[in-house]
Amino acid sequence: MRITALAGGVGGARFLRGLLHHARRTAPQTSGGNDSDRLELTVVGNTGDDITLFGLRVCPDIDTLLYTLGGGVHEGQGWGRADETHHVAEELAALGAEPQWFTLGDKDFATHVHRSQLLGQGMPLSAVVDRLSARWGLPEQGVRLLPMTDTPVETHVVVEEAGEQRAIHFQEWWVRHRAALPAERFVVAGLDRATAAPGVLDAIREADVVLLPPSNPVVSIGIILGVPGVRDALRGSRAPVVGVSPLVGGRPVRGHADVCLRTIGVEESSAAVAGLYSDFLAGWLVDEDDPMPDRRGLEVLRRPLLMSSVEAAADMAGAALDLGLRLRAERASA
Repeated sequence: MRITALAGGVGGARFLRGLLHHARRTAPQTSGGNDSDRLELTVVGNTGDDITLFGLRVCPDIDTLLYTLGGGVHEGQGWGRADETHHVAEELAALGAEPQWFTLGDKDFATHVHRSQLLGQGMPLSAVVDRLSARWGLPEQGVRLLPMTDTPVETHVVVEEAGEQRAIHFQEWWVRHRAALPAERFVVAGLDRATAAPGVLDAIREADVVLLPPSNPVVSIGIILGVPGVRDALRGSRAPVVGVSPLVGGRPVRGHADVCLRTIGVEESSAAVAGLYSDFLAGWLVDEDDPMPDRRGLEVLRRPLLMSSVEAAADMAGAALDLGLRLRAERASA
């Protein structure tokens, strides 16, 4: 069973960890030893919030996926490494090195040093991610992690401050200012000349089900959809696309998705987010109490959407997968 997911950072990573847990707990009852039922998961990770810090290339969403699926994430934060120390960051601060609003842990630094070293030797990002995935044991779990593109892409935010507009990196707006600076628009540098990383379009076209975890619809999944060819592949895919709303009661469970939606002029609701995917979306999970009008061609499923534990995430992911498989079977029999 080939599943492809388009994912951002914390929400996407926790959902996909739940999906793997769901697959493990149901395998004895469903697989019967049949390899065709084994979950093969391809994750297309957002690289639109990548940034260069202290001369090192940092890929926040890719690293959160690696650490979470590999069992090494800081659970309280949802990002970064567990049992982390910050000696390097403390020394950089003592030296007056900037920026000081984005703190990297010592073990996390090793990831960025190695990535930057390989990129500097001419290795494409997708090959670097393969190396890092092997370190975290993702292939042994049936997971292939792909960056959305090998082309360097960076999201910038045009903000208004003291009556003047200026562009800052998305991470500065998100981390330093906590999305509190009024945003005029998002500008994704490099996206117009990007091409999908090797394997991305094939993973969408050849999937049995495509999943959209509850990642930010504007600056995570929205950026992936902006890579030339990705949206067309979803429209033309034989696989049903099932998404999970990132909002509960019009508010994000985590992060600032509501602010991002307002910035692009979209209502902060599960129905409005589904509208961003209306040209390819077949199934949509919303929270039990969220209003969701009927929409032709869209199957809506109501479930609790709080990933309060791995088990809760597994229940949510299992419901999304089951809906996708049912929609696929209905298409096959039509």
